Amino acid sequence: MSELHAVDQRPWLKHYPEEIPTSIEYDEKPIHQFLKESALQYPKKKALHFMGKEISYDSLYSEVQQFASYLQYLGLRKGDRVSIMLPNCPQSVIAYYGILQAGGVVVQTNPLYVERELEYQMKDSGAKMIVCLDVLYPRVTNIKGKTDLEHVIVTGIKDYLPFPKNVVYPYIQKKQYGLIVRPEHGGDTHVWEDLMLDASGIVHEVDIDPKEDVAILQYTGGTTGFPKGVMLTHYNLVSNTQMSDAWLYKAKKGEEIILGILPFFHVYGMTSVMNLSIMLGNKMILLPKFEVEDVLKTIQKQRPTLFPGAPTIYIALLNHPSLQKYDLSSIEACISGSAPLPAEVQEQFERVTGGKLVEGYGLSESSPVTHSNFVWEKRVSGSVGVPWPDTDAKIFKPETTEEAEPGEIGEIAVFGPQIMKGYWNKPEETAQVLREGWLLTGDLGYMDEEGYFYIVDRKKDMIIAGGYNIYPREIEEVLYEHEAIQEVVVAGVPDPYRGETVKAYVVLKENKTLTEEELDAYSRKHIAAYKVPRIYEFRTELPKTAVGKILRRSLVDEEREKLAQSNKTTS
Repeated sequence: MSELHAVDQRPWLKHYPEEIPTSIEYDEKPIHQFLKESALQYPKKKALHFMGKEISYDSLYSEVQQFASYLQYLGLRKGDRVSIMLPNCPQSVIAYYGILQAGGVVVQTNPLYVERELEYQMKDSGAKMIVCLDVLYPRVTNIKGKTDLEHVIVTGIKDYLPFPKNVVYPYIQKKQYGLIVRPEHGGDTHVWEDLMLDASGIVHEVDIDPKEDVAILQYTGGTTGFPKGVMLTHYNLVSNTQMSDAWLYKAKKGEEIILGILPFFHVYGMTSVMNLSIMLGNKMILLPKFEVEDVLKTIQKQRPTLFPGAPTIYIALLNHPSLQKYDLSSIEACISGSAPLPAEVQEQFERVTGGKLVEGYGLSESSPVTHSNFVWEKRVSGSVGVPWPDTDAKIFKPETTEEAEPGEIGEIAVFGPQIMKGYWNKPEETAQVLREGWLLTGDLGYMDEEGYFYIVDRKKDMIIAGGYNIYPREIEEVLYEHEAIQEVVVAGVPDPYRGETVKAYVVLKENKTLTEEELDAYSRKHIAAYKVPRIYEFRTELPKTAVGKILRRSLVDEEREKLAQSNKTTS
């Protein structure tokens, strides 16, 4: 299994344009070194734009130094874990690079976590410090005593708002959350504004081995069992960021503007927005949450050129009733990840913006990107594209390590410099997915004769109904083509007779109507009878992760709970 493809056995390489190298000489340096280099090269250039406030590269680097020095003053040692529980804001960028500069390991934490989830992640990671938003401070204090947390650093959105927004925001916050939190600076609680004044700015240099030392613990979604901490080294992150740069070869260093909607606590936003932007000396527009009208206004006013996102983000923009009022023509390139990109969405978004939107593929364990369609060259609709530079990929036949033939469905395995070191404190789980450097992704797919890869579905999402293997993604693609459907997800739900049955959850476009009978007739016209959903449920919205991935498993869990309740009632 350790054997790599010989170069002539990688059919995808013949499609590479001459501008994209098939192999790259990666920098063996810490990921935070990129910020120092950009600050030296572009000191007065704007690095961040946040709700009207802008921060230059030299100011950003200075604040990172301040923060790093304070962490070392608190006793941070090399390898200590520090959690960041923030939305996209200047503090999330400063904390990220500051922790790494001080020698720490970043633990990315979703601000939406409830106490149970937060407690689990803090215990599992052994984090000694956490940086959190003021409205989350009560949540953190409630679980702190059950964890290894020694220090809590508290900041607020208002801390980096321009006048008069910084004065007004606390009142907005009180109305929105029902509380204003004013922690005192002292003891084990540290208020951002005060600590940044107290910090010396003198950082003791920490010796980092980029290939061995872990930079971040990126927790998986936990859709099967408990979330696992993915150990990504500095070299993993540097290599994937440099691959991103090579893929977007038309992007001009120091001139692009990247729209930061994808949350930085998600690995895709961290690499494709934050690390790439900092490496290139570009400007990031930070949006703390996804609100469609705000995004449309921001694009028109700030004129971003690069817009990494997820299908649900693009779908929401395209279906906004006021879309035609806004000029989105600044957008030149977008790589979509986290979920399948429907062809309809791709075509419509490109018509509206005049830019390019292509589908890519990756996972937390690969920093995250392994495949993508070419932005400006040949692309294949329905395919996630081809492997990135220095990335090898194979399809293994089910439950074997035998390589499948082109067109044959099996499990996707990937190999490259961006593949994780392993799962934090979970050697058995690591051994299950890492085999001599190859990462078994858990995704089912196939490669065509040309070397383009296709995702059929997650292994765990495949539906077995009436003895047939049914792939939800295939059905979703067909349903997305219906003019009345805005979003759809298909899942296998418990069925006492067939084992599982196919159910479609549908969100309609505004002012569109569709009956179950009409949708069933449409499905039967376009899908083989055994794949046609037996149940349709119309909803106003679907459950999603922070990055916009639809939570299929939570819908299945709902069905199981309903069935359990029904069985209790009838017994």
